[in-house]
Amino acid sequence: MKKPILMLALALATSFTFTSCRETAEDHDTDDMEQMESDDMDDVNDDMDDVGDDIEEAANDAGDAVKNAANETSDAVKGAANEVENEVDNDDY
Repeated sequence: MKKPILMLALALATSFTFTSCRETAEDHDTDDMEQMESDDMDDVNDDMDDVGDDIEEAANDAGDAVKNAANETSDAVKGAANEVENEVDNDDY
């Protein structure tokens, strides 16, 4: 009766030794995944900042283009009004 109990104890001790001493891939994978997720989130945040800056720059450029077009139109209308006024003043009726 002692031999089966001793054999069982030896088998359990051996199995506990091998299973408790091995490294699990999940531990390293979890650390690696967390690092990759952190890096990916940093990349996404950087990309979002870049997109935001690009949108702001495009909006400023559009605003400047509208201002320039309005100024050119105003100048053209004033010039046309002056030409009409000069023609009216110079006409002999």
